[in-house]
Amino acid sequence: MEGLLRRAGIEIDGPHRSDIHVHNDGFYDRVLTGGSLGLGESYLDRWWDCPRIDEMVCRIVEADLERSLDLPWRARLAALKARMVNLQTTKRATRVVRVHYDLEVQLFERMLGPSMAYSCAYWKDAADLDQAQTDKLALVCRKLQLGGRDRVLDIGCGFGGLVRHVARELGCPATGVTNSASQHAYAQGLCKDLPVRILLADYRAPVLGGGKPFDKIACIGMFEHVGVKNHRAFMEIVHERLAAGGLFLLQTVGRSRPSGATDPWVDKYVFPDGMLPSAAEIAEAVEGLFVIEDWHGLGADYDRTLIAWHRNFERFAAEHEAALGRRFCRMWRYFLLSFAGNFRSRRGPQLWQIVLSKSGVKGGYRSVR
Repeated sequence: MEGLLRRAGIEIDGPHRSDIHVHNDGFYDRVLTGGSLGLGESYLDRWWDCPRIDEMVCRIVEADLERSLDLPWRARLAALKARMVNLQTTKRATRVVRVHYDLEVQLFERMLGPSMAYSCAYWKDAADLDQAQTDKLALVCRKLQLGGRDRVLDIGCGFGGLVRHVARELGCPATGVTNSASQHAYAQGLCKDLPVRILLADYRAPVLGGGKPFDKIACIGMFEHVGVKNHRAFMEIVHERLAAGGLFLLQTVGRSRPSGATDPWVDKYVFPDGMLPSAAEIAEAVEGLFVIEDWHGLGADYDRTLIAWHRNFERFAAEHEAALGRRFCRMWRYFLLSFAGNFRSRRGPQLWQIVLSKSGVKGGYRSVR
Protein backbone atom coordinates (compact mmCIF):
# COMPACT_ATOMS: atom_id res chain seq x y z
CA MET A 1 0.00 0.00 0.00
CA GLU A 2 2.72 2.49 0.96
CA GLY A 3 4.66 1.55 -2.18
CA LEU A 4 1.64 2.31 -4.34
CA LEU A 5 1.13 5.68 -2.69
CA ARG A 6 4.78 6.57 -3.20
CA ARG A 7 4.26 6.08 -6.94
CA ALA A 8 1.83 8.98 -6.71
CA GLY A 9 4.24 11.07 -4.63
CA ILE A 10 2.21 10.52 -1.43
CA GLU A 11 3.86 9.50 1.84
CA ILE A 12 2.36 8.10 5.02
CA ASP A 13 2.86 10.66 7.79
CA GLY A 14 5.02 12.70 5.43
CA PRO A 15 5.67 16.46 5.53
CA HIS A 16 3.73 17.48 2.43
CA ARG A 17 0.15 18.76 2.44
CA SER A 18 -0.90 15.94 0.10
CA ASP A 19 0.49 13.25 2.43
CA ILE A 20 -1.77 10.95 4.46
CA HIS A 21 -1.56 10.85 8.26
CA VAL A 22 -2.83 7.49 9.50
CA HIS A 23 -4.47 7.28 12.95
CA ASN A 24 -5.63 3.65 12.76
CA ASP A 25 -3.52 0.86 11.25
CA GLY A 26 -6.70 -0.86 10.06
CA PHE A 27 -6.72 1.79 7.34
CA TYR A 28 -4.52 -0.29 5.04
CA ASP A 29 -6.67 -3.44 4.98
CA ARG A 30 -9.81 -1.36 4.75
CA VAL A 31 -8.63 0.38 1.59
CA LEU A 32 -7.15 -2.76 0.01
CA THR A 33 -10.39 -4.71 0.51
CA GLY A 34 -12.90 -1.87 0.08
CA GLY A 35 -11.31 0.35 -2.55
CA SER A 36 -12.76 3.84 -2.80
CA LEU A 37 -15.55 2.99 -0.35
CA GLY A 38 -12.98 1.89 2.23
CA LEU A 39 -10.89 5.01 1.64
CA GLY A 40 -13.86 7.35 2.03
CA GLU A 41 -15.47 5.62 4.98
CA SER A 42 -12.20 5.36 6.87
CA TYR A 43 -11.87 9.13 6.48
CA LEU A 44 -15.38 9.63 7.89
CA ASP A 45 -14.36 7.42 10.83
CA ARG A 46 -11.27 9.60 11.40
CA TRP A 47 -8.82 6.78 10.64
CA TRP A 48 -6.73 9.18 8.57
CA ASP A 49 -6.39 12.83 7.66
CA CYS A 50 -4.78 14.85 4.91
CA PRO A 51 -4.36 18.64 4.77
CA ARG A 52 -5.06 18.70 1.02
CA ILE A 53 -7.44 15.89 0.08
CA ASP A 54 -7.97 17.49 -3.32
CA GLU A 55 -4.27 17.31 -4.18
CA MET A 56 -3.96 13.79 -2.77
CA VAL A 57 -6.83 12.54 -4.93
CA CYS A 58 -5.46 14.32 -7.98
CA ARG A 59 -2.13 12.54 -7.53
CA ILE A 60 -3.84 9.16 -7.08
CA VAL A 61 -5.86 9.59 -10.27
CA GLU A 62 -2.89 10.89 -12.28
CA ALA A 63 -0.81 7.89 -11.16
CA ASP A 64 -3.68 5.56 -12.13
CA LEU A 65 -3.38 3.74 -8.82
CA GLU A 66 -6.87 2.28 -8.99
CA ARG A 67 -5.76 0.06 -11.87
CA SER A 68 -3.02 -1.36 -9.66
CA LEU A 69 -5.61 -2.70 -7.22
CA ASP A 70 -8.10 -5.44 -7.91
CA LEU A 71 -11.56 -3.94 -8.18
CA PRO A 72 -13.41 -5.05 -5.03
CA TRP A 73 -16.27 -7.46 -5.70
CA ARG A 74 -18.83 -4.90 -4.54
CA ALA A 75 -17.65 -2.46 -7.21
CA ARG A 76 -17.76 -5.16 -9.89
CA LEU A 77 -21.30 -6.06 -8.86
CA ALA A 78 -22.34 -2.40 -8.87
CA ALA A 79 -20.95 -1.93 -12.39
CA LEU A 80 -22.80 -5.00 -13.65
CA LYS A 81 -26.02 -3.98 -11.91
CA ALA A 82 -25.84 -0.48 -13.42
CA ARG A 83 -25.71 -1.95 -16.91
CA MET A 84 -28.35 -4.66 -16.43
CA VAL A 85 -30.96 -3.01 -14.17
CA ASN A 86 -32.79 0.30 -14.46
CA LEU A 87 -31.75 2.00 -11.21
CA GLN A 88 -33.31 5.31 -12.21
CA THR A 89 -37.01 4.44 -12.48
CA THR A 90 -39.63 7.03 -11.58
CA LYS A 91 -40.14 5.31 -8.22
CA ARG A 92 -36.41 5.35 -7.36
CA ALA A 93 -35.78 8.86 -8.68
CA THR A 94 -36.62 10.52 -5.36
CA ARG A 95 -33.96 8.53 -3.46
CA VAL A 96 -31.20 10.99 -4.30
CA VAL A 97 -33.57 13.84 -3.46
CA ARG A 98 -34.08 12.53 0.06
CA VAL A 99 -30.37 11.84 0.62
CA HIS A 100 -28.91 14.99 -0.89
CA TYR A 101 -31.09 17.69 -2.44
CA ASP A 102 -33.65 18.03 0.35
CA LEU A 103 -31.05 18.83 2.99
CA GLU A 104 -31.35 22.04 5.01
CA VAL A 105 -31.57 24.83 2.43
CA GLN A 106 -29.34 27.11 4.51
CA LEU A 107 -26.41 24.80 3.74
CA PHE A 108 -26.92 25.35 0.01
CA GLU A 109 -27.49 29.10 0.42
CA ARG A 110 -24.19 29.52 2.22
CA MET A 111 -22.25 27.13 -0.03
CA LEU A 112 -23.59 28.19 -3.44
CA GLY A 113 -23.98 31.92 -2.92
CA PRO A 114 -26.55 34.28 -4.48
CA SER A 115 -26.84 32.37 -7.77
CA MET A 116 -28.01 29.18 -6.00
CA ALA A 117 -26.53 27.37 -9.00
CA TYR A 118 -25.54 23.83 -7.98
CA SER A 119 -23.53 23.08 -11.12
CA CYS A 120 -20.18 23.95 -12.67
CA ALA A 121 -19.45 27.68 -13.01
CA TYR A 122 -17.62 29.34 -15.91
CA TRP A 123 -14.32 30.93 -14.89
CA LYS A 124 -13.00 32.29 -18.19
CA ASP A 125 -13.25 35.95 -17.11
CA ALA A 126 -14.36 35.58 -13.49
CA ALA A 127 -12.42 36.17 -10.30
CA ASP A 128 -14.98 34.85 -7.82
CA LEU A 129 -17.74 32.25 -7.61
CA ASP A 130 -20.66 34.65 -7.89
CA GLN A 131 -19.34 36.17 -11.11
CA ALA A 132 -18.40 32.75 -12.50
CA GLN A 133 -21.95 31.46 -11.96
CA THR A 134 -23.47 34.60 -13.51
CA ASP A 135 -21.14 34.15 -16.47
CA LYS A 136 -22.20 30.50 -16.76
CA LEU A 137 -25.88 31.47 -16.93
CA ALA A 138 -25.09 34.14 -19.52
CA LEU A 139 -23.06 31.60 -21.52
CA VAL A 140 -25.99 29.18 -21.55
CA CYS A 141 -28.28 31.96 -22.80
CA ARG A 142 -25.86 32.90 -25.59
CA LYS A 143 -25.45 29.29 -26.67
CA LEU A 144 -29.22 28.88 -26.78
CA GLN A 145 -29.50 32.15 -28.72
CA LEU A 146 -32.25 33.26 -26.35
CA GLY A 147 -34.53 36.15 -27.23
CA GLY A 148 -37.35 37.75 -25.28
CA ARG A 149 -40.08 35.82 -27.06
CA ASP A 150 -38.56 32.39 -26.47
CA ARG A 151 -40.38 29.98 -24.18
CA VAL A 152 -37.78 28.17 -22.09
CA LEU A 153 -37.90 24.82 -20.29
CA ASP A 154 -35.29 23.90 -17.68
CA ILE A 155 -35.38 20.17 -16.88
CA GLY A 156 -33.94 19.69 -13.41
CA CYS A 157 -34.13 23.39 -12.54
CA GLY A 158 -32.71 23.00 -9.03
CA PHE A 159 -33.24 26.11 -6.94
CA GLY A 160 -34.39 28.11 -9.98
CA GLY A 161 -31.25 30.06 -10.87
CA LEU A 162 -31.45 29.66 -14.65
CA VAL A 163 -35.20 30.27 -15.03
CA ARG A 164 -34.91 33.37 -12.86
CA HIS A 165 -31.99 34.61 -14.97
CA VAL A 166 -33.71 34.16 -18.35
CA ALA A 167 -36.94 35.73 -17.08
CA ARG A 168 -35.32 38.67 -15.27
CA GLU A 169 -32.52 39.47 -17.71
CA LEU A 170 -34.12 38.56 -21.05
CA GLY A 171 -37.85 38.62 -20.35
CA CYS A 172 -38.30 35.01 -21.47
CA PRO A 173 -41.24 33.08 -20.00
CA ALA A 174 -39.75 30.00 -18.38
CA THR A 175 -40.80 26.69 -16.88
CA GLY A 176 -38.64 24.79 -14.44
CA VAL A 177 -39.06 21.15 -13.41
CA THR A 178 -37.69 19.53 -10.26
CA ASN A 179 -38.66 16.47 -8.23
CA SER A 180 -37.32 17.99 -5.00
CA ALA A 181 -39.99 19.55 -2.78
CA SER A 182 -37.36 21.72 -1.10
CA GLN A 183 -36.03 23.03 -4.40
CA HIS A 184 -39.55 23.53 -5.71
CA ALA A 185 -40.53 25.72 -2.77
CA TYR A 186 -37.29 27.69 -2.91
CA ALA A 187 -37.46 28.25 -6.68
CA GLN A 188 -41.03 29.50 -6.42
CA GLY A 189 -39.95 32.12 -3.91
CA LEU A 190 -36.86 33.03 -5.92
CA CYS A 191 -38.91 33.61 -9.06
CA LYS A 192 -41.81 35.44 -7.44
CA ASP A 193 -43.32 38.14 -9.69
CA LEU A 194 -41.47 36.81 -12.74
CA PRO A 195 -42.99 34.99 -15.76
CA VAL A 196 -41.80 31.66 -14.35
CA ARG A 197 -43.65 28.44 -13.57
CA ILE A 198 -42.03 25.81 -11.33
CA LEU A 199 -43.35 22.25 -11.53
CA LEU A 200 -42.81 19.60 -8.88
CA ALA A 201 -42.55 16.57 -11.15
CA ASP A 202 -40.31 13.95 -12.68
CA TYR A 203 -39.12 14.71 -16.20
CA ARG A 204 -41.23 11.74 -17.38
CA ALA A 205 -44.44 13.08 -15.85
CA PRO A 206 -47.42 13.66 -18.18
CA VAL A 207 -47.51 17.29 -17.06
CA LEU A 208 -44.65 18.00 -19.48
CA GLY A 209 -46.59 16.57 -22.43
CA GLY A 210 -49.03 18.36 -24.69
CA GLY A 211 -49.37 22.07 -25.20
CA LYS A 212 -47.16 24.33 -27.26
CA PRO A 213 -43.54 23.13 -27.66
CA PHE A 214 -40.75 25.11 -26.03
CA ASP A 215 -38.42 27.23 -28.15
CA LYS A 216 -35.38 26.42 -26.06
CA ILE A 217 -34.67 23.67 -23.51
CA ALA A 218 -31.85 23.32 -21.01
CA CYS A 219 -30.81 20.50 -18.70
CA ILE A 220 -27.95 21.50 -16.42
CA GLY A 221 -26.54 19.02 -13.93
CA MET A 222 -29.47 16.59 -13.93
CA PHE A 223 -28.61 14.13 -16.72
CA GLU A 224 -26.24 12.35 -14.30
CA HIS A 225 -29.37 11.01 -12.57
CA VAL A 226 -31.11 9.74 -15.73
CA GLY A 227 -29.16 6.49 -16.21
CA VAL A 228 -28.13 4.70 -19.39
CA LYS A 229 -31.35 2.68 -19.46
CA ASN A 230 -33.30 5.94 -19.80
CA HIS A 231 -31.02 8.06 -21.98
CA ARG A 232 -32.96 7.43 -25.17
CA ALA A 233 -36.35 7.96 -23.53
CA PHE A 234 -35.08 11.24 -22.04
CA MET A 235 -33.91 12.47 -25.45
CA GLU A 236 -37.23 11.46 -27.02
CA ILE A 237 -39.09 13.54 -24.42
CA VAL A 238 -36.88 16.55 -25.12
CA HIS A 239 -37.33 16.04 -28.87
CA GLU A 240 -41.11 15.97 -28.47
CA ARG A 241 -41.20 19.13 -26.33
CA LEU A 242 -38.74 21.17 -28.46
CA ALA A 243 -40.02 23.38 -31.28
CA ALA A 244 -38.85 22.59 -34.81
CA GLY A 245 -36.24 25.35 -34.95
CA GLY A 246 -35.32 25.22 -31.29
CA LEU A 247 -32.09 24.41 -29.47
CA PHE A 248 -31.37 22.11 -26.54
CA LEU A 249 -28.40 22.62 -24.22
CA LEU A 250 -27.24 19.70 -22.10
CA GLN A 251 -24.68 20.28 -19.35
CA THR A 252 -23.53 17.09 -17.69
CA VAL A 253 -20.64 15.50 -15.90
CA GLY A 254 -19.41 12.65 -18.06
CA ARG A 255 -17.01 9.80 -17.62
CA SER A 256 -13.81 9.16 -19.52
CA ARG A 257 -13.57 5.48 -18.52
CA PRO A 258 -15.72 2.54 -19.59
CA SER A 259 -17.10 1.57 -16.15
CA GLY A 260 -20.81 2.35 -15.94
CA ALA A 261 -21.10 2.31 -12.17
CA THR A 262 -20.95 5.29 -9.86
CA ASP A 263 -18.10 5.31 -7.39
CA PRO A 264 -19.34 3.19 -4.44
CA TRP A 265 -18.65 5.89 -1.86
CA VAL A 266 -20.44 8.53 -3.93
CA ASP A 267 -23.38 6.19 -4.48
CA LYS A 268 -23.76 5.53 -0.77
CA TYR A 269 -23.21 9.00 0.66
CA VAL A 270 -23.86 11.63 -2.02
CA PHE A 271 -25.70 10.69 -5.22
CA PRO A 272 -27.52 7.34 -4.90
CA ASP A 273 -28.22 5.62 -8.22
CA GLY A 274 -26.32 8.26 -10.15
CA MET A 275 -24.61 7.25 -13.39
CA LEU A 276 -22.20 9.37 -15.40
CA PRO A 277 -22.78 9.09 -19.15
CA SER A 278 -19.97 8.48 -21.59
CA ALA A 279 -19.58 10.48 -24.78
CA ALA A 280 -20.52 7.38 -26.79
CA GLU A 281 -23.70 6.85 -24.76
CA ILE A 282 -24.80 10.44 -25.30
CA ALA A 283 -24.10 10.19 -29.03
CA GLU A 284 -26.09 6.96 -29.24
CA ALA A 285 -29.01 8.47 -27.32
CA VAL A 286 -29.33 11.47 -29.66
CA GLU A 287 -28.73 9.59 -32.91
CA GLY A 288 -31.61 10.13 -35.33
CA LEU A 289 -33.20 12.72 -33.03
CA PHE A 290 -30.75 15.63 -32.89
CA VAL A 291 -27.82 17.19 -34.70
CA ILE A 292 -24.86 17.83 -32.38
CA GLU A 293 -24.04 21.49 -33.03
CA ASP A 294 -21.40 22.05 -30.36
CA TRP A 295 -19.52 20.10 -27.66
CA HIS A 296 -17.63 22.18 -25.08
CA GLY A 297 -15.39 20.69 -22.37
CA LEU A 298 -15.36 22.60 -19.06
CA GLY A 299 -13.89 20.05 -16.66
CA ALA A 300 -11.13 22.31 -15.33
CA ASP A 301 -13.76 24.90 -14.36
CA TYR A 302 -15.40 22.37 -12.04
CA ASP A 303 -12.20 22.10 -10.00
CA ARG A 304 -12.34 25.83 -9.23
CA THR A 305 -16.08 25.68 -8.59
CA LEU A 306 -15.74 22.87 -6.06
CA ILE A 307 -12.88 24.60 -4.25
CA ALA A 308 -14.99 27.75 -3.98
CA TRP A 309 -17.93 25.71 -2.66
CA HIS A 310 -15.58 24.05 -0.16
CA ARG A 311 -14.39 27.41 1.18
CA ASN A 312 -17.99 28.51 1.66
CA PHE A 313 -18.95 25.19 3.25
CA GLU A 314 -16.09 25.34 5.74
CA ARG A 315 -17.24 28.77 6.91
CA PHE A 316 -20.76 27.42 7.34
CA ALA A 317 -19.53 24.27 9.12
CA ALA A 318 -17.40 26.28 11.53
CA GLU A 319 -20.57 27.97 12.76
CA HIS A 320 -22.85 24.92 12.76
CA GLU A 321 -20.67 21.83 13.33
CA ALA A 322 -22.34 21.04 16.65
CA ALA A 323 -25.73 20.86 14.95
CA LEU A 324 -24.53 19.21 11.75
CA GLY A 325 -22.27 16.64 13.41
CA ARG A 326 -18.56 16.08 12.83
CA ARG A 327 -19.12 13.03 10.61
CA PHE A 328 -21.52 14.97 8.36
CA CYS A 329 -18.98 17.78 8.00
CA ARG A 330 -16.20 15.31 7.17
CA MET A 331 -18.45 13.68 4.58
CA TRP A 332 -19.10 16.99 2.79
CA ARG A 333 -15.45 17.99 3.03
CA TYR A 334 -14.36 14.70 1.48
CA PHE A 335 -17.06 14.94 -1.20
CA LEU A 336 -16.13 18.45 -2.34
CA LEU A 337 -12.35 18.05 -2.17
CA SER A 338 -12.17 14.57 -3.70
CA PHE A 339 -14.36 15.71 -6.59
CA ALA A 340 -12.10 18.76 -7.08
CA GLY A 341 -9.03 16.50 -7.21
CA ASN A 342 -10.69 14.20 -9.72
CA PHE A 343 -11.50 17.07 -12.07
CA ARG A 344 -8.07 18.63 -11.58
CA SER A 345 -6.39 15.46 -12.79
CA ARG A 346 -8.17 15.77 -16.17
CA ARG A 347 -8.12 11.95 -16.32
CA GLY A 348 -11.20 11.52 -14.15
CA PRO A 349 -14.71 12.87 -14.76
CA GLN A 350 -15.34 15.48 -17.44
CA LEU A 351 -17.85 18.33 -17.71
CA TRP A 352 -19.55 18.95 -21.04
CA GLN A 353 -21.92 21.53 -22.46
CA ILE A 354 -23.55 20.14 -25.60
CA VAL A 355 -25.81 22.09 -27.95
CA LEU A 356 -28.32 20.08 -30.01
CA SER A 357 -30.82 20.97 -32.70
CA LYS A 358 -33.54 18.90 -34.35
CA SER A 359 -32.56 19.33 -37.99
CA GLY A 360 -29.36 21.36 -37.97
CA VAL A 361 -29.05 25.12 -37.76
CA LYS A 362 -29.42 26.59 -41.24
CA GLY A 363 -26.18 28.21 -42.30
CA GLY A 364 -24.36 26.57 -39.39
CA TYR A 365 -24.16 27.05 -35.65
CA ARG A 366 -21.45 29.42 -34.43
CA SER A 367 -19.80 28.13 -31.27
CA VAL A 368 -19.81 30.47 -28.26
CA ARG A 369 -17.09 30.54 -25.60
